[in-house]
Amino acid sequence: MRAHLAILLLPVLLTTSRLAGGSPPPDPVSCALDGTSDCTVTNTYGSFPDRTICHAANATFPNTEQELLAAVAAARRKVKVATSQSHSFPKLACPGGRDGTIISTARLNRTVAVDVSRGLLTVESGMLLRDLVKVAADAGMALPHSPYWYGLTVGGMLATGAHGSSLWGKGSAVHEYVVGIRIVTPAPARQGFAVVRELNAGDSDLDAVKVSLGVLGVISQVTFELQPQFKRSVTFVTRDDKDMPAQLAVWCGLHEFGDVAWLPWQGKAIYREDNRVATSTPGNGLNNYLGFRSQPTQGLLTARAAEERLEENDTDIARCLAAQQAPAMFELHAYGFTNDDAFFTGYPVVGFQHRIQASGTCIDGHDDALLSACMWDPRISGPFFYQSGFSVAMSKVPAFAADMQRLRDLDPQAFCGVDAKLGVLMRYVKASSAYLGKAEDSLDFDVTYYRSYSGGGAPRAHADVYDELEQMALGKYGALPHWGKNRNFAFDGAIAKYPKAAEFRKVKDRYDPEGIFSSEWSDQVLGIKGSPNVVGAGCAIEGLCVCSDDSHCAPEQGYLCRPGKVYTKARVCRFERTRLLDEL
Repeated sequence: MRAHLAILLLPVLLTTSRLAGGSPPPDPVSCALDGTSDCTVTNTYGSFPDRTICHAANATFPNTEQELLAAVAAARRKVKVATSQSHSFPKLACPGGRDGTIISTARLNRTVAVDVSRGLLTVESGMLLRDLVKVAADAGMALPHSPYWYGLTVGGMLATGAHGSSLWGKGSAVHEYVVGIRIVTPAPARQGFAVVRELNAGDSDLDAVKVSLGVLGVISQVTFELQPQFKRSVTFVTRDDKDMPAQLAVWCGLHEFGDVAWLPWQGKAIYREDNRVATSTPGNGLNNYLGFRSQPTQGLLTARAAEERLEENDTDIARCLAAQQAPAMFELHAYGFTNDDAFFTGYPVVGFQHRIQASGTCIDGHDDALLSACMWDPRISGPFFYQSGFSVAMSKVPAFAADMQRLRDLDPQAFCGVDAKLGVLMRYVKASSAYLGKAEDSLDFDVTYYRSYSGGGAPRAHADVYDELEQMALGKYGALPHWGKNRNFAFDGAIAKYPKAAEFRKVKDRYDPEGIFSSEWSDQVLGIKGSPNVVGAGCAIEGLCVCSDDSHCAPEQGYLCRPGKVYTKARVCRFERTRLLDEL
Protein backbone atom coordinates (compact mmCIF):
# COMPACT_ATOMS: atom_id res chain seq x y z
CA MET A 1 0.00 0.00 0.00
CA ARG A 2 1.54 3.28 -1.08
CA ALA A 3 1.73 6.22 1.31
CA HIS A 4 0.15 8.93 -0.78
CA LEU A 5 -3.21 7.30 -1.44
CA ALA A 6 -5.80 9.98 -2.16
CA ILE A 7 -9.00 10.36 -4.12
CA LEU A 8 -11.24 13.18 -5.24
CA LEU A 9 -12.20 13.80 -1.64
CA LEU A 10 -14.48 16.56 -0.53
CA PRO A 11 -12.90 19.03 1.88
CA VAL A 12 -15.12 17.74 4.70
CA LEU A 13 -13.40 14.35 4.43
CA LEU A 14 -9.93 15.79 4.63
CA THR A 15 -10.67 17.85 7.71
CA THR A 16 -12.32 15.01 9.58
CA SER A 17 -10.58 14.25 12.85
CA ARG A 18 -10.13 10.73 14.13
CA LEU A 19 -13.49 9.03 14.47
CA ALA A 20 -14.57 6.86 17.37
CA GLY A 21 -15.70 4.11 15.01
CA GLY A 22 -14.09 2.92 11.87
CA SER A 23 -15.59 -0.44 10.87
CA PRO A 24 -12.27 -2.19 10.15
CA PRO A 25 -12.25 -4.05 6.81
CA PRO A 26 -13.60 -7.63 6.79
CA ASP A 27 -11.41 -10.70 6.90
CA PRO A 28 -10.37 -11.55 3.33
CA VAL A 29 -11.16 -15.22 4.01
CA SER A 30 -14.87 -16.01 4.11
CA CYS A 31 -16.32 -19.50 4.61
CA ALA A 32 -19.71 -21.18 4.88
CA LEU A 33 -21.63 -21.42 8.13
CA ASP A 34 -19.21 -23.86 9.75
CA GLY A 35 -16.44 -21.29 9.28
CA THR A 36 -13.87 -23.61 7.72
CA SER A 37 -15.30 -25.07 4.49
CA ASP A 38 -16.59 -23.80 1.14
CA CYS A 39 -14.41 -20.70 1.35
CA THR A 40 -13.46 -17.71 -0.75
CA VAL A 41 -10.44 -15.44 -0.48
CA THR A 42 -9.86 -12.01 -1.93
CA ASN A 43 -7.83 -8.91 -1.10
CA THR A 44 -8.80 -5.94 1.03
CA TYR A 45 -10.08 -4.12 -2.07
CA GLY A 46 -12.51 -6.93 -2.88
CA SER A 47 -11.12 -7.59 -6.36
CA PHE A 48 -8.06 -9.09 -7.97
CA PRO A 49 -6.81 -7.62 -11.29
CA ASP A 50 -8.82 -10.16 -13.31
CA ARG A 51 -11.89 -9.57 -11.09
CA THR A 52 -12.20 -13.28 -10.26
CA ILE A 53 -13.13 -14.64 -6.84
CA CYS A 54 -10.80 -17.33 -5.55
CA HIS A 55 -12.38 -20.41 -4.01
CA ALA A 56 -11.04 -23.06 -1.66
CA ALA A 57 -12.46 -26.24 -0.23
CA ASN A 58 -11.47 -25.28 3.28
CA ALA A 59 -9.60 -22.84 5.47
CA THR A 60 -7.73 -23.25 8.71
CA PHE A 61 -6.78 -20.68 11.33
CA PRO A 62 -3.90 -22.09 13.41
CA ASN A 63 -3.19 -20.58 16.81
CA THR A 64 0.27 -22.05 17.32
CA GLU A 65 3.22 -23.30 15.32
CA GLN A 66 2.21 -26.88 16.15
CA GLU A 67 -1.26 -26.28 14.72
CA LEU A 68 0.37 -24.69 11.67
CA LEU A 69 2.57 -27.76 11.25
CA ALA A 70 -0.51 -30.00 11.46
CA ALA A 71 -2.35 -27.88 8.89
CA VAL A 72 0.46 -28.20 6.35
CA ALA A 73 0.80 -31.93 7.03
CA ALA A 74 -2.93 -32.44 6.46
CA ALA A 75 -2.99 -30.60 3.13
CA ARG A 76 -3.15 -32.89 0.13
CA ARG A 77 -3.90 -30.37 -2.61
CA LYS A 78 -2.91 -26.77 -3.31
CA VAL A 79 -2.31 -24.53 -0.29
CA LYS A 80 -2.06 -20.77 -0.06
CA VAL A 81 -1.43 -18.46 2.87
CA ALA A 82 -3.76 -15.56 3.62
CA THR A 83 -3.13 -12.73 6.04
CA SER A 84 -5.60 -10.84 8.20
CA GLN A 85 -5.53 -7.79 5.89
CA SER A 86 -4.45 -8.99 2.41
CA HIS A 87 -3.27 -5.72 0.86
CA SER A 88 -1.63 -7.26 -2.21
CA PHE A 89 -3.31 -6.63 -5.56
CA PRO A 90 -2.13 -9.83 -7.36
CA LYS A 91 -3.47 -13.29 -6.58
CA LEU A 92 -0.84 -14.26 -4.02
CA ALA A 93 -3.41 -15.93 -1.75
CA CYS A 94 -5.37 -17.79 -4.44
CA PRO A 95 -4.77 -21.58 -4.54
CA GLY A 96 -6.67 -22.01 -7.81
CA GLY A 97 -9.63 -24.27 -8.47
CA ARG A 98 -12.11 -25.11 -5.72
CA ASP A 99 -10.38 -27.92 -3.84
CA GLY A 100 -7.44 -26.08 -2.30
CA THR A 101 -6.75 -25.02 1.28
CA ILE A 102 -6.30 -21.56 2.75
CA ILE A 103 -4.08 -21.22 5.83
CA SER A 104 -4.70 -17.91 7.58
CA THR A 105 -2.02 -16.40 9.83
CA ALA A 106 -4.54 -14.04 11.48
CA ARG A 107 -4.14 -15.71 14.90
CA LEU A 108 -0.35 -16.07 14.71
CA ASN A 109 0.24 -12.54 15.93
CA ARG A 110 2.18 -12.79 19.18
CA THR A 111 5.58 -11.70 20.44
CA VAL A 112 7.87 -14.71 20.87
CA ALA A 113 11.04 -13.22 22.38
CA VAL A 114 12.64 -9.85 23.12
CA ASP A 115 16.42 -9.66 23.58
CA VAL A 116 17.31 -6.02 24.23
CA SER A 117 20.99 -6.72 24.90
CA ARG A 118 21.41 -8.16 21.40
CA GLY A 119 18.81 -5.94 19.73
CA LEU A 120 16.69 -8.90 18.64
CA LEU A 121 12.93 -9.24 18.45
CA THR A 122 11.13 -12.44 17.43
CA VAL A 123 7.45 -12.35 16.48
CA GLU A 124 4.91 -14.56 14.75
CA SER A 125 4.35 -13.95 11.06
CA GLY A 126 0.76 -12.77 11.38
CA MET A 127 1.68 -9.78 13.55
CA LEU A 128 0.76 -6.41 12.05
CA LEU A 129 3.45 -3.81 11.43
CA ARG A 130 1.46 -1.56 13.78
CA ASP A 131 2.05 -3.97 16.65
CA LEU A 132 5.61 -4.83 15.66
CA VAL A 133 6.86 -1.26 15.91
CA LYS A 134 5.03 -0.75 19.24
CA VAL A 135 6.54 -3.87 20.79
CA ALA A 136 9.96 -2.70 19.63
CA ALA A 137 9.42 0.80 21.02
CA ASP A 138 8.25 -0.55 24.38
CA ALA A 139 11.61 -2.33 24.60
CA GLY A 140 13.54 0.81 23.64
CA MET A 141 14.23 -0.41 20.10
CA ALA A 142 13.19 0.53 16.58
CA LEU A 143 12.69 -1.13 13.20
CA PRO A 144 14.66 1.32 11.02
CA HIS A 145 12.46 1.11 7.91
CA SER A 146 9.05 -0.09 6.85
CA PRO A 147 6.18 0.67 4.48
CA TYR A 148 4.06 3.70 5.37
CA TRP A 149 0.84 1.69 5.92
CA TYR A 150 0.88 -0.26 9.18
CA GLY A 151 -1.91 -2.67 8.32
CA LEU A 152 0.54 -5.17 6.79
CA THR A 153 1.62 -8.42 8.42
CA VAL A 154 5.20 -9.49 8.94
CA GLY A 155 4.75 -12.48 6.63
CA GLY A 156 3.03 -10.38 3.98
CA MET A 157 5.82 -7.81 3.98
CA LEU A 158 8.42 -10.52 3.48
CA ALA A 159 6.44 -12.28 0.76
CA THR A 160 6.30 -9.12 -1.37
CA GLY A 161 9.55 -7.31 -0.50
CA ALA A 162 7.73 -4.37 1.14
CA HIS A 163 9.81 -1.30 1.86
CA GLY A 164 9.99 2.34 2.88
CA SER A 165 12.42 4.85 1.38
CA SER A 166 16.18 4.93 1.92
CA LEU A 167 19.54 3.93 0.46
CA TRP A 168 21.31 4.46 3.79
CA GLY A 169 22.74 1.57 5.79
CA LYS A 170 20.96 -1.66 4.93
CA GLY A 171 18.29 0.25 3.05
CA SER A 172 14.53 0.54 3.35
CA ALA A 173 13.31 -3.04 2.73
CA VAL A 174 11.92 -4.79 5.80
CA HIS A 175 13.58 -8.09 4.87
CA GLU A 176 17.04 -6.54 5.21
CA TYR A 177 16.57 -6.52 9.00
CA VAL A 178 15.61 -10.20 9.22
CA VAL A 179 18.24 -12.47 10.83
CA GLY A 180 16.11 -15.51 11.51
CA ILE A 181 13.04 -17.28 10.12
CA ARG A 182 11.11 -20.41 11.05
CA ILE A 183 9.12 -21.73 8.10
CA VAL A 184 6.84 -24.76 7.81
CA THR A 185 7.24 -26.63 4.53
CA PRO A 186 5.89 -29.89 3.08
CA ALA A 187 7.90 -33.06 3.78
CA PRO A 188 7.89 -36.78 2.93
CA ALA A 189 5.68 -39.21 4.87
CA ARG A 190 8.66 -40.39 6.96
CA GLN A 191 8.86 -36.84 8.36
CA GLY A 192 5.17 -36.54 9.02
CA PHE A 193 4.36 -34.66 5.77
CA ALA A 194 5.56 -31.31 7.21
CA VAL A 195 8.65 -29.92 8.91
CA VAL A 196 9.76 -26.71 10.56
CA ARG A 197 12.93 -25.32 9.00
CA GLU A 198 14.92 -22.84 11.10
CA LEU A 199 17.15 -20.41 9.21
CA ASN A 200 19.60 -17.93 10.70
CA ALA A 201 21.99 -15.27 9.45
CA GLY A 202 24.57 -16.94 7.26
CA ASP A 203 22.23 -19.61 5.91
CA SER A 204 22.10 -19.19 2.14
CA ASP A 205 18.44 -20.26 2.04
CA LEU A 206 17.52 -17.17 4.04
CA ASP A 207 18.04 -15.14 0.87
CA ALA A 208 15.27 -17.16 -0.76
CA VAL A 209 12.85 -17.23 2.15
CA LYS A 210 12.95 -13.55 3.11
CA VAL A 211 11.29 -12.56 -0.21
CA SER A 212 9.34 -15.64 -1.23
CA LEU A 213 5.94 -14.81 -2.80
CA GLY A 214 4.56 -17.40 -0.39
CA VAL A 215 5.60 -20.34 -2.59
CA LEU A 216 8.06 -21.98 -0.18
CA GLY A 217 5.74 -22.71 2.74
CA VAL A 218 4.24 -20.83 5.68
CA ILE A 219 6.51 -18.56 7.70
CA SER A 220 5.86 -19.15 11.39
CA GLN A 221 8.27 -16.81 13.18
CA VAL A 222 10.62 -14.00 12.18
CA THR A 223 13.56 -12.56 14.11
CA PHE A 224 14.51 -8.94 13.44
CA GLU A 225 17.77 -7.20 14.28
CA LEU A 226 16.68 -3.78 15.50
CA GLN A 227 18.33 -0.50 16.43
CA PRO A 228 18.10 1.61 19.58
CA GLN A 229 15.06 3.88 19.58
CA PHE A 230 15.53 7.20 17.77
CA LYS A 231 13.57 10.21 16.59
CA ARG A 232 12.94 11.64 13.13
CA SER A 233 12.48 15.18 11.89
CA VAL A 234 10.06 15.58 8.96
CA THR A 235 9.40 18.55 6.66
CA PHE A 236 7.52 18.56 3.35
CA VAL A 237 8.64 21.11 0.76
CA THR A 238 6.83 21.73 -2.55
CA ARG A 239 8.93 22.96 -5.47
CA ASP A 240 8.81 23.40 -9.22
CA ASP A 241 9.56 20.09 -10.99
CA LYS A 242 11.92 21.47 -13.67
CA ASP A 243 15.04 20.03 -12.02
CA MET A 244 13.35 16.91 -10.67
CA PRO A 245 15.34 14.40 -12.80
CA ALA A 246 18.60 15.73 -11.38
CA GLN A 247 17.21 16.04 -7.85
CA LEU A 248 16.03 12.43 -7.77
CA ALA A 249 19.61 11.29 -8.28
CA VAL A 250 20.90 13.17 -5.22
CA TRP A 251 17.93 13.38 -2.82
CA CYS A 252 18.65 9.91 -1.47
CA GLY A 253 22.04 11.08 -0.25
CA LEU A 254 20.74 14.21 1.45
CA HIS A 255 18.00 12.69 3.61
CA GLU A 256 17.98 9.26 5.23
CA PHE A 257 14.21 8.76 4.85
CA GLY A 258 13.62 11.15 1.96
CA ASP A 259 11.06 10.54 -0.75
CA VAL A 260 9.48 12.59 -3.54
CA ALA A 261 5.91 12.86 -4.88
CA TRP A 262 5.43 14.27 -8.38
CA LEU A 263 2.32 16.23 -9.36
CA PRO A 264 2.77 16.15 -13.18
CA TRP A 265 -0.14 18.36 -14.24
CA GLN A 266 0.72 21.07 -11.72
CA GLY A 267 4.42 20.81 -12.53
CA LYS A 268 5.35 20.37 -8.87
CA ALA A 269 7.37 17.96 -6.78
CA ILE A 270 6.82 17.43 -3.06
CA TYR A 271 10.14 16.67 -1.38
CA ARG A 272 10.20 14.95 1.99
CA GLU A 273 13.09 16.14 4.15
CA ASP A 274 13.20 13.35 6.70
CA ASN A 275 16.19 12.62 8.91
CA ARG A 276 17.18 10.84 12.08
CA VAL A 277 17.73 13.07 15.12
CA ALA A 278 18.75 12.45 18.72
CA THR A 279 16.09 11.23 21.14
CA SER A 280 16.74 14.34 23.22
CA THR A 281 15.41 16.56 20.40
CA PRO A 282 12.15 18.19 21.60
CA GLY A 283 8.96 16.91 19.99
CA ASN A 284 6.41 14.14 20.22
CA GLY A 285 5.07 14.27 16.68
CA LEU A 286 2.69 11.76 15.16
CA ASN A 287 2.02 10.54 11.63
CA ASN A 288 -1.74 10.01 11.28
CA TYR A 289 -1.89 10.18 7.50
CA LEU A 290 -5.17 11.61 6.23
CA GLY A 291 -5.71 8.96 3.59
CA PHE A 292 -5.40 6.17 6.16
CA ARG A 293 -7.99 7.52 8.61
CA SER A 294 -11.57 6.36 8.86
CA GLN A 295 -13.87 8.49 6.74
CA PRO A 296 -17.67 8.94 6.85
CA THR A 297 -19.19 6.40 4.50
CA GLN A 298 -21.61 8.87 2.98
CA GLY A 299 -18.75 11.17 2.10
CA LEU A 300 -16.86 8.30 0.44
CA LEU A 301 -19.92 7.43 -1.64
CA THR A 302 -20.33 11.06 -2.66
CA ALA A 303 -16.68 11.34 -3.62
CA ARG A 304 -16.85 8.20 -5.75
CA ALA A 305 -20.01 9.41 -7.49
CA ALA A 306 -18.28 12.69 -8.31
CA GLU A 307 -15.26 10.86 -9.69
CA GLU A 308 -17.44 8.66 -11.88
CA ARG A 309 -19.26 11.68 -13.28
CA LEU A 310 -15.93 13.22 -14.23
CA GLU A 311 -14.91 9.99 -15.96
CA GLU A 312 -18.19 9.68 -17.84
CA ASN A 313 -18.34 13.33 -18.94
CA ASP A 314 -14.78 13.17 -20.30
CA THR A 315 -14.20 16.85 -19.56
CA ASP A 316 -10.54 17.59 -18.91
CA ILE A 317 -11.21 21.09 -17.57
CA ALA A 318 -13.56 19.82 -14.86
CA ARG A 319 -11.29 16.86 -14.09
CA CYS A 320 -8.26 19.09 -13.68
CA LEU A 321 -10.09 21.60 -11.49
CA ALA A 322 -11.15 18.75 -9.21
CA ALA A 323 -7.61 17.36 -9.21
CA GLN A 324 -6.32 20.47 -7.45
CA GLN A 325 -8.44 19.86 -4.35
CA ALA A 326 -6.81 16.80 -2.81
CA PRO A 327 -3.15 17.96 -3.03
CA ALA A 328 -4.06 21.40 -1.71
CA MET A 329 -6.04 20.04 1.22
CA PHE A 330 -3.45 17.43 2.13
CA GLU A 331 -0.71 20.07 2.07
CA LEU A 332 -2.83 22.44 4.19
CA HIS A 333 -3.26 19.75 6.83
CA ALA A 334 0.40 18.62 6.71
CA TYR A 335 -0.69 15.26 5.27
CA GLY A 336 -1.98 14.29 8.71
CA PHE A 337 1.22 14.90 10.66
CA THR A 338 0.76 16.62 14.02
CA ASN A 339 3.24 18.03 16.48
CA ASP A 340 1.40 16.86 19.61
CA ASP A 341 -1.14 14.16 18.64
CA ALA A 342 -3.81 16.75 17.91
CA PHE A 343 -2.54 19.82 16.05
CA PHE A 344 -0.02 20.73 13.39
CA THR A 345 1.83 23.86 14.48
CA GLY A 346 4.61 23.89 11.90
CA TYR A 347 7.57 22.03 10.43
CA PRO A 348 9.65 20.21 11.30
CA VAL A 349 7.55 17.52 12.94
CA VAL A 350 9.80 15.68 15.37
CA GLY A 351 8.75 12.36 16.87
CA PHE A 352 9.87 8.90 17.84
CA GLN A 353 10.42 6.42 15.02
CA HIS A 354 7.40 4.23 15.80
CA ARG A 355 5.10 7.28 15.75
CA ILE A 356 6.46 8.64 12.47
CA GLN A 357 7.28 5.68 10.22
CA ALA A 358 3.77 4.32 9.50
CA SER A 359 0.08 4.89 10.13
CA GLY A 360 -3.33 3.39 9.44
CA THR A 361 -5.85 4.33 12.11
CA CYS A 362 -8.84 3.28 10.00
CA ILE A 363 -8.20 -0.32 11.08
CA ASP A 364 -8.02 0.59 14.77
CA GLY A 365 -11.55 1.72 15.54
CA HIS A 366 -14.58 -0.18 16.83
CA ASP A 367 -17.24 -1.29 14.40
CA ASP A 368 -19.82 1.46 13.88
CA ALA A 369 -22.09 -0.42 11.46
CA LEU A 370 -20.24 1.05 8.47
CA LEU A 371 -21.04 4.65 9.29
CA SER A 372 -17.34 5.14 8.64
CA ALA A 373 -14.62 2.98 7.15
CA CYS A 374 -11.26 2.80 5.43
CA MET A 375 -11.77 4.57 2.12
CA TRP A 376 -11.13 1.40 0.06
CA ASP A 377 -13.51 -0.86 2.03
CA PRO A 378 -15.25 -3.03 -0.62
CA ARG A 379 -18.50 -3.22 1.33
CA ILE A 380 -19.43 0.40 0.63
CA SER A 381 -18.67 0.81 -3.12
CA GLY A 382 -16.61 3.89 -2.41
CA PRO A 383 -13.22 4.66 -4.00
CA PHE A 384 -11.95 1.91 -6.29
CA PHE A 385 -8.56 2.00 -7.96
CA TYR A 386 -5.62 0.27 -9.56
CA GLN A 387 -2.12 0.58 -8.19
CA SER A 388 1.11 0.06 -10.10
CA GLY A 389 4.56 -0.07 -8.58
CA PHE A 390 7.87 -0.52 -10.37
CA SER A 391 11.52 0.10 -9.52
CA VAL A 392 14.04 1.72 -11.87
CA ALA A 393 17.78 1.35 -11.27
CA MET A 394 19.29 4.56 -9.90
CA SER A 395 21.68 4.81 -12.85
CA LYS A 396 18.65 5.15 -15.16
CA VAL A 397 16.42 7.34 -12.98
CA PRO A 398 17.34 10.78 -14.43
CA ALA A 399 16.68 9.61 -18.00
CA PHE A 400 13.39 7.93 -17.04
CA ALA A 401 12.20 10.99 -15.11
CA ALA A 402 13.00 13.17 -18.12
CA ASP A 403 10.97 10.83 -20.35
CA MET A 404 8.07 11.03 -17.91
CA GLN A 405 8.17 14.81 -18.19
CA ARG A 406 8.33 14.59 -21.99
CA LEU A 407 5.20 12.45 -21.97
CA ARG A 408 3.51 14.91 -19.61
CA ASP A 409 4.44 17.91 -21.76
CA LEU A 410 2.64 16.45 -24.78
CA ASP A 411 -0.71 16.70 -22.96
CA PRO A 412 -0.49 17.96 -19.35
CA GLN A 413 -4.23 17.66 -18.76
CA ALA A 414 -4.03 13.93 -19.40
CA PHE A 415 -2.20 13.66 -16.06
CA CYS A 416 -4.84 15.35 -13.92
CA GLY A 417 -5.97 11.96 -12.68
CA VAL A 418 -2.47 11.39 -11.30
CA ASP A 419 -2.56 14.70 -9.42
CA ALA A 420 -5.96 13.76 -7.96
CA LYS A 421 -4.29 10.77 -6.28
CA LEU A 422 -1.46 12.95 -4.91
CA GLY A 423 0.85 12.16 -7.77
CA VAL A 424 3.55 9.60 -8.44
CA LEU A 425 5.19 8.60 -5.16
CA MET A 426 8.91 7.80 -5.44
CA ARG A 427 10.78 5.87 -2.73
CA TYR A 428 14.37 4.61 -2.59
CA VAL A 429 15.17 0.89 -2.26
CA LYS A 430 18.65 -0.54 -1.81
CA ALA A 431 20.12 -3.53 -3.64
CA SER A 432 19.53 -6.77 -1.76
CA SER A 433 21.08 -10.21 -1.38
CA ALA A 434 17.53 -11.64 -1.47
CA TYR A 435 17.09 -13.70 -4.62
CA LEU A 436 13.84 -11.89 -5.47
CA GLY A 437 14.93 -8.53 -4.05
CA LYS A 438 16.31 -5.55 -5.95
CA ALA A 439 19.45 -6.34 -7.92
CA GLU A 440 20.56 -2.67 -7.90
CA ASP A 441 19.93 0.44 -5.86
CA SER A 442 16.62 1.65 -7.24
CA LEU A 443 13.86 4.23 -7.10
CA ASP A 444 10.37 2.79 -6.74
CA PHE A 445 7.51 4.57 -8.54
CA ASP A 446 3.95 4.12 -7.25
CA VAL A 447 1.02 5.21 -9.42
CA THR A 448 -2.60 4.99 -8.26
CA TYR A 449 -5.48 5.57 -10.65
CA TYR A 450 -9.22 5.21 -11.19
CA ARG A 451 -10.76 1.78 -11.70
CA SER A 452 -14.26 1.12 -12.96
CA TYR A 453 -16.68 -1.02 -11.01
CA SER A 454 -17.90 -2.38 -14.34
CA GLY A 455 -17.19 -6.07 -14.69
CA GLY A 456 -16.25 -5.46 -18.30
CA GLY A 457 -13.68 -2.86 -17.33
CA ALA A 458 -14.89 0.42 -18.78
CA PRO A 459 -12.01 2.41 -20.36
CA ARG A 460 -10.40 5.07 -18.17
CA ALA A 461 -9.89 8.61 -19.34
CA HIS A 462 -6.36 8.97 -20.76
CA ALA A 463 -5.54 5.37 -19.90
CA ASP A 464 -3.01 5.42 -22.75
CA VAL A 465 -0.62 7.78 -20.94
CA TYR A 466 -0.67 5.68 -17.76
CA ASP A 467 -0.06 2.50 -19.73
CA GLU A 468 2.72 4.10 -21.78
CA LEU A 469 4.37 5.27 -18.57
CA GLU A 470 4.37 1.74 -17.18
CA GLN A 471 5.48 0.08 -20.41
CA MET A 472 8.25 2.64 -20.81
CA ALA A 473 9.53 1.87 -17.31
CA LEU A 474 9.31 -1.91 -17.72
CA GLY A 475 10.48 -2.06 -21.33
CA LYS A 476 12.88 0.77 -22.06
CA TYR A 477 14.32 1.06 -18.54
CA GLY A 478 14.13 -2.56 -17.39
CA ALA A 479 12.12 -1.74 -14.26
CA LEU A 480 11.14 -4.46 -11.79
CA PRO A 481 7.44 -4.71 -10.88
CA HIS A 482 6.51 -4.61 -7.20
CA TRP A 483 5.48 -8.14 -6.19
CA GLY A 484 2.47 -6.92 -4.21
CA LYS A 485 1.09 -4.46 -6.76
CA ASN A 486 0.47 -4.21 -10.50
CA ARG A 487 -1.81 -5.75 -13.06
CA ASN A 488 -1.01 -8.94 -14.95
CA PHE A 489 0.94 -7.56 -17.92
CA ALA A 490 3.62 -6.04 -15.68
CA PHE A 491 4.76 -9.50 -14.57
CA ASP A 492 5.15 -10.94 -18.06
CA GLY A 493 8.82 -11.86 -18.41
CA ALA A 494 9.74 -10.00 -15.22
CA ILE A 495 11.49 -12.98 -13.61
CA ALA A 496 14.21 -12.84 -16.28
CA LYS A 497 15.33 -9.52 -14.78
CA TYR A 498 16.35 -11.20 -11.50
CA PRO A 499 19.94 -12.55 -11.74
CA LYS A 500 19.34 -15.08 -8.94
CA ALA A 501 15.94 -16.35 -10.06
CA ALA A 502 17.41 -19.78 -10.83
CA GLU A 503 18.77 -20.06 -7.29
CA PHE A 504 15.33 -19.19 -5.92
CA ARG A 505 13.69 -21.92 -8.00
CA LYS A 506 16.24 -24.46 -6.73
CA VAL A 507 15.27 -23.68 -3.15
CA LYS A 508 11.62 -23.90 -4.13
CA ASP A 509 12.19 -27.35 -5.61
CA ARG A 510 13.86 -28.53 -2.39
CA TYR A 511 11.32 -27.02 0.00
CA ASP A 512 8.18 -27.90 -1.96
CA PRO A 513 9.01 -30.40 -4.74
CA GLU A 514 5.35 -31.17 -5.46
CA GLY A 515 4.42 -27.50 -5.74
CA ILE A 516 1.78 -27.61 -3.01
CA PHE A 517 2.30 -23.91 -2.26
CA SER A 518 2.43 -22.95 -5.92
CA SER A 519 -0.48 -21.84 -8.06
CA GLU A 520 -1.15 -21.16 -11.70
CA TRP A 521 -0.44 -17.47 -11.04
CA SER A 522 2.86 -18.04 -9.20
CA ASP A 523 4.04 -20.50 -11.86
CA GLN A 524 3.32 -17.91 -14.54
CA VAL A 525 5.11 -15.11 -12.68
CA LEU A 526 8.14 -17.26 -11.85
CA GLY A 527 8.48 -18.34 -15.47
CA ILE A 528 7.78 -21.99 -14.69
CA LYS A 529 4.70 -22.49 -16.84
CA GLY A 530 2.52 -20.19 -18.90
CA SER A 531 2.19 -16.40 -18.97
CA PRO A 532 0.35 -14.01 -16.64
CA ASN A 533 -1.16 -12.34 -19.72
CA VAL A 534 -4.82 -13.09 -20.33
CA VAL A 535 -5.36 -12.28 -24.00
CA GLY A 536 -8.86 -11.60 -25.28
CA ALA A 537 -11.37 -8.89 -26.07
CA GLY A 538 -10.77 -5.86 -23.85
CA CYS A 539 -7.78 -7.40 -22.06
CA ALA A 540 -5.61 -4.27 -22.38
CA ILE A 541 -8.31 -2.11 -20.78
CA GLU A 542 -7.96 -4.19 -17.62
CA GLY A 543 -4.17 -4.48 -17.82
CA LEU A 544 -4.42 -8.21 -18.42
CA CYS A 545 -2.34 -7.84 -21.58
CA VAL A 546 -0.51 -5.32 -23.75
CA CYS A 547 -2.64 -4.75 -26.81
CA SER A 548 -1.55 -6.03 -30.20
CA ASP A 549 -4.96 -5.73 -31.82
CA ASP A 550 -7.79 -3.20 -31.62
CA SER A 551 -10.05 -5.89 -30.13
CA HIS A 552 -7.83 -5.91 -27.05
CA CYS A 553 -9.04 -2.37 -26.37
CA ALA A 554 -12.62 -1.14 -26.82
CA PRO A 555 -13.00 -0.26 -30.52
CA GLU A 556 -16.77 0.08 -30.20
CA GLN A 557 -16.11 2.95 -27.78
CA GLY A 558 -13.36 4.54 -29.88
CA TYR A 559 -10.36 3.00 -28.04
CA LEU A 560 -7.84 1.54 -30.49
CA CYS A 561 -4.42 -0.09 -30.08
CA ARG A 562 -1.78 2.51 -30.94
CA PRO A 563 1.99 3.09 -30.43
CA GLY A 564 3.20 5.19 -27.54
CA LYS A 565 4.02 8.84 -28.16
CA VAL A 566 7.37 8.98 -26.35
CA TYR A 567 8.13 5.29 -26.02
CA THR A 568 7.01 4.19 -29.46
CA LYS A 569 7.45 0.50 -28.68
CA ALA A 570 4.59 0.77 -26.22
CA ARG A 571 1.16 -0.40 -27.34
CA VAL A 572 -1.68 1.40 -25.63
CA CYS A 573 -5.44 1.84 -25.95
CA ARG A 574 -5.95 5.41 -27.20
CA PHE A 575 -9.29 7.15 -27.68
CA GLU A 576 -9.81 8.43 -31.23
CA ARG A 577 -12.99 10.46 -31.48
CA THR A 578 -12.99 10.68 -35.29
CA ARG A 579 -12.84 6.89 -35.60
CA LEU A 580 -15.74 6.55 -33.17
CA LEU A 581 -17.81 9.06 -35.16
CA ASP A 582 -17.06 7.15 -38.35
CA GLU A 583 -18.21 3.92 -36.73
CA LEU A 584 -21.39 5.55 -35.48
